[in-house]
Amino acid sequence: MLRIAVPNKGSLSEPAITMLTEAGYQLHRRGRELVISDHANDVEFFFLRPRDIAVHVGHGTIHVGITGRDLLRDSPSGAVEHRALGFARSTFRFAGPAGEFTSLEDIQGHRIATSYDKLVRDYLNEAGIDAEVVHLDGAVESSVRLGVADLIADVVETGGTLRAAGLEVFGDPLMQSEALLIAREDMRDNAALATLDRRLEGVLVARSYVLVDYNVRERDLNAAIAITPGLNSPTISPLMNTEWLAVRVMVKAENINSVMDRLYAEGARAIIVTKLAASRI
Repeated sequence: MLRIAVPNKGSLSEPAITMLTEAGYQLHRRGRELVISDHANDVEFFFLRPRDIAVHVGHGTIHVGITGRDLLRDSPSGAVEHRALGFARSTFRFAGPAGEFTSLEDIQGHRIATSYDKLVRDYLNEAGIDAEVVHLDGAVESSVRLGVADLIADVVETGGTLRAAGLEVFGDPLMQSEALLIAREDMRDNAALATLDRRLEGVLVARSYVLVDYNVRERDLNAAIAITPGLNSPTISPLMNTEWLAVRVMVKAENINSVMDRLYAEGARAIIVTKLAASRI
C-alpha cells in the first residue's frame, strides 16, 4: 500500500484532507486516529506533525506526504518537491523593529530568532551574511521585545501579528511557501504515486476551470470560439434548428462572468456554467 503522510494540525491539515477527499480517497477520522487505511484505493494515511513529514518521507518510512515548502527547506531530509498544491500560501520574511532595518545588509552581526534554523542559515550563507541564528519553537514575534534577538525570520500571511508586536518586514522575501506533495527521488516513477499525482492534478484543474455550454449561430461561431478556445478544442454539436450550434468548452473559472458577457455580446445565448467535481487532463 502507498503510505501517505497528512498534516495532523495547523493550516495545512484541513485543506489537505479536503483535497485528498475530492481526489476520491477515504480518510474520514472518527476521532484522533493516527493511521487510516483506505483499502479500496490501496493507500494508508498517517497523520503526523507537519514538521516531521519531510523527515519520514526522506527516510523512506513514508512514501509521500503533504507539507509546506518552508518545512521541506528547513529539513535535512532527502525528500523533494513533487507537485505544488495551491493552498496554504505564505511568504517567509525578515522583520525587525520599525525603522531599524531596511535591507539584507543591515542584518550583518545581529541576532535572528526563528523556528526555521536551516532555512535561514542556508539563505544567509548564500547571501554571504554573518549573523547569529537563535532557535525558538514558536512565538518568535516576542523575542525582540524580550531581548532574545534583534530581528526575526518567520512565515508571514497577513502581517497582523508582526504589527501588533511592533515589527515590520523588510528586504526581499526569503521564499514563497505553499503546500506541496513531496516524495523521494527514487519514487518518481512509482505507479501508485503516479495515480495519486494524477488525481491531485485533476482536483487542481477542477478547481481552476468550469464547464461552459452555450448556443450560437453558425455565423457567430468563430467569434465565440476566439473567446473560449478550450483546453484542446471545443465540442460543437448541431441543434435541430440548423442555424444554431451547441458549444461545450472548459474555461478558466476566474473572470467567468466577463467571459459570459463577451459571449453574449457576440451572439451566444443559453449560456450555462457548471462547476467541475473532478477531472483528468
